[in-house]
Parts: sequence; structure tokens; C-alpha cells
Amino acid sequence: MDLVNRLVFPSPPSPLLYAVLSGLVCASFFPIYIMPPPELISLNSLEGRLLFAVPKKGRLLQAALNLLEGADIQFKRENRLDIALVKNLPIALVFLPAADIPTFVGEGRVDLGITGYDQVQEHDAGVRAIARARRMSNEWSPKDEKPRGCDTILDLGFGSCKLQIQVPAKGEYQTGKDLIGKNIGTSFVHLASEYFARLELEQEGIKVDSTASYAGRKLRTKIIELSGSVEAACALGVADGIVDLVESGETMKAAGLKAIETVVETSAILIKSKAPSNPAMVDLIAARINGVITAQKYVLCQYNVPRAQLVDATKVTPGKRAPTVTSLEEDGWVAVSAMVEKKRIAPVMDDLTKVGATDILVLDIHNTRGS
Repeated sequence: MDLVNRLVFPSPPSPLLYAVLSGLVCASFFPIYIMPPPELISLNSLEGRLLFAVPKKGRLLQAALNLLEGADIQFKRENRLDIALVKNLPIALVFLPAADIPTFVGEGRVDLGITGYDQVQEHDAGVRAIARARRMSNEWSPKDEKPRGCDTILDLGFGSCKLQIQVPAKGEYQTGKDLIGKNIGTSFVHLASEYFARLELEQEGIKVDSTASYAGRKLRTKIIELSGSVEAACALGVADGIVDLVESGETMKAAGLKAIETVVETSAILIKSKAPSNPAMVDLIAARINGVITAQKYVLCQYNVPRAQLVDATKVTPGKRAPTVTSLEEDGWVAVSAMVEKKRIAPVMDDLTKVGATDILVLDIHNTRGS
């Protein structure tokens, strides 16, 4: 068969995309997907491009897209395609489920990714469980291991929520230990298993190291894997408690549940592989995204103040490093510019007025660089 160098990546699901990223198929055996309209991506166009994984749907998607726009990563995602070529940088965006992104980044198939901290922890717990099982069966050898996993670059400041143990609000369970030996429904099987492994050891009087891995340990507690509508598991009699992500808590309250313990606190993070294909481009993108995050947190406050009150005024607005002070045409007056946290700007303006500042302006910052 001739080399097929023009592909379409359908969505959802996208088995061909997964095969390409996983190295499971070679170019000469790609199946041809016939889909109208013929908006096709050339296989050769991916060569030399850094692969950047982005959640394809869910609670992180829109905030991630806003972040990319702020970082001037220009692209157009065609309908039903899971890959978008960036116009102004040698990058290809790959749209994947957030839960799969740590796997592709950890395996080195993708260089960068935006996902939840909870998903990275779940992936890592799964890797630990597999490694423990291989060691127990004598199938593991240090020579077989290759560098895997991903490094966290930045906390992106959105998508904050908690992975919590939830139980019926009117039930008898008050702590996680009350659920030992019971049925637990969750989509976070590995994290839940590790958490209850620690609880079981503590109940047995064994000292638990909070940094140690207990993945793959045989449990008395039954962990039931659920892929969706986890909050309904208790009401339907499938589970005695659940482990699930909670943002506002309203969905859990509506389901008659209450939180008793927190397994992991999470938010969206930027991750990279241990061996990215283009480290310089990774650093560039990280710097741009960090600049956008900083800009979202701060505003630029400018004002005029008598030089005699300058010391008092700069105590109110010390800036990130130091305020910028310039002399005015009028003797005895200076102009001051300083970055101020957006959430503090109202009381800061009040305090500046009290020390004699005038002409106070607040300007939005669209991007920035530097620590």
C-alpha cells in the first residue's frame, strides 16, 4: 500500500489519533477515513512540531482556550478534528480527554499538556500499582524501565475543586475509616485504592508514611469503577460511598450526599514530558502562559502624589519588585506606577486617597514577562 500522508482525525472518539500518538501503527498501514467535508491534515505537517495536548471537552476546555489565546497561540480547530496546527509557531494542538493527557505526556508521545492535578495523580497512582504488580510477579527489571512521567510547570489558576469522599447525608458514615470494607464508587480507581489502603493500614495500627506509595495493595474495601454519574451510585445501591470531584457541592447536595474527607485538592496545571522534543519551545510557551496568568492577577495602578507623601504612598503600592517613580513638571510632585493584585485594588485606591494621591488610574494588563 502506498504511503497515506493525508489524514482526518474524527471526534469523538478518535482511535486513529490514539494509535498515531501511541506509536501503535506505522504510516504505511494507516486506514483512510472518508469524511465530508475534505478538510484534511497532512501527516508531514506534524513533523517538527511540538505536540501540545488540550482537554477536548469538559470544565477545563474553555479556560484552556482562553489561556492559549492570551499567549498568542493562533489556531483554528476545524469541526470534528482532534488536531489543530498553530499558525504562528511550530506547534500542533492535540485535543484529548483530560484523563488521558497525563498518559500521553508521561509516555513522551506529547510534549506539553493542560489537565487537572487530580488526573496526573490518578495516572501516577496507576503507574505505581502496575509497577508493584510487576515486582510481585517477578516480571520487573530495572533494565526494562525507561524515564516516564511528567513534570508540572505551572499551576494555571483555574478549575479548582476537590476530590472528596461523599456519603449519604442522613447515613451513619462520618469518616473515611467508617467505609473500610464497604463498596466505594469512583472514576478515580487508583487514587481511591491508595487512600483506602492507608486507612486500612492505620486501622491495623501500622504507621503510614504520607509520602509512600501503597498502590496495588490488596484491599478489604471494594473499589467499583464508574465512568459517569458517580453521585447516583449511593441512591441506586451500587456503593456505600463515592470518591468524586466536587466544585460547588450543589450536585452532591441534590443527590443527598455530604463530604466527609478530601483525598486531593486540584486545579488545572501545565505539564511537560521528561524528554520534550523541543525544550526551547516548551520554555517559550511556559513563559507566555505564565505571563498571561500574572496579567490576570494584577492591574497597573498609576497616580500622582506629592513627593513628601511618596514614602507613605509606596507602602500602599510597593509593586511586585518596586514601584516606578518619575518627576512631574510641577515641583514637588511625582508620578507612580505599580502592579497591584486585582482583588486588592479597591482598598488600595482608598488608602492612596488617604495619603494624598490624586489622578488615580487603574489599567488592565493583557500580558507580562518576568517573575
